[in-house]
Amino acid sequence: MLRTTNPTRPKGLEDLIDARLISRLGPLDISSRKVFFGKLKGERRSKKRGESVEFADHRAYVSGDDLRHIDWNIFARLDGLFMKLFLEEEDLSLHIVIDASASSDCGEPSKFLFMQRAAMAIGYVGLVNLNRVAATAMGEGDIAGHIRDLRGRRRTQDLARFICSLEPTGSFSFRAAAERIVMSRRGKGIMLVFSDFFFKEGFEQGLRMLVGRGYDVYVVQVLSPQEIDPPLTGDLRLKDVEDNDLAEITVSAPLLKKYKANLNAYCATLQNFCARREMNFISIRSDTPVDTLILDYLRQKGVIR
Repeated sequence: MLRTTNPTRPKGLEDLIDARLISRLGPLDISSRKVFFGKLKGERRSKKRGESVEFADHRAYVSGDDLRHIDWNIFARLDGLFMKLFLEEEDLSLHIVIDASASSDCGEPSKFLFMQRAAMAIGYVGLVNLNRVAATAMGEGDIAGHIRDLRGRRRTQDLARFICSLEPTGSFSFRAAAERIVMSRRGKGIMLVFSDFFFKEGFEQGLRMLVGRGYDVYVVQVLSPQEIDPPLTGDLRLKDVEDNDLAEITVSAPLLKKYKANLNAYCATLQNFCARREMNFISIRSDTPVDTLILDYLRQKGVIR
């Protein structure tokens, strides 16, 4: 696939998400199929009984309980000791991972630009709902950049600056990048990984590292329209944008048919791999509006509500 020539890079928040999209993102929140118990007091209610300000229930006093939480009003009425239970608020982490290799900067529209805009939109939803947000770019070597512990609407500009600073280049080991991501992520929560997942080493080892460990993982495969239906004919000399490998081919109707069959088989293998490990899988084209990804695809999967 041809790399995007003279790509337009976003320079700030307004280039990533416009006012219309921001207004649609405002009422949304990050969700999960699981209950996560964080270390900090957040805005999200969990099923765990704790010591926040909202009353939940009573239970009988047992020796060793904290006397400060005895309900003395019930004691006065029933002449018995009962403990007040409260709903503890949970802290949900949101970790966004972007493929910033040279091959992500291919297609029209650019796959990388779509990933940048999607990452900003999802990160915005997390920030305005006071979730702890982190973003990692996989690039030259393994990790091209990282920002974490963002919380609150005022940090949206910090996230936007990080995303706009990324420049897709080179290649990386997905396994090595996943290993570093696992070692750096904190708490429990949701992770979204944006990539085309065309790794010569394969995607299996990297995804095995990311799954579990308290995170609900969403694999978002981004493909350009030209990758799905290549507009190529004739004799071509192809060069890999990441490792400079060369291949000479003659594009014909049977070859294109075989290519599409191989692509569909590869994507199905990735989807089945994710399904067997309870990882959510989404395949999306880079010409899809970001609000469609958020409001349709991710809402259907349960990560947005």
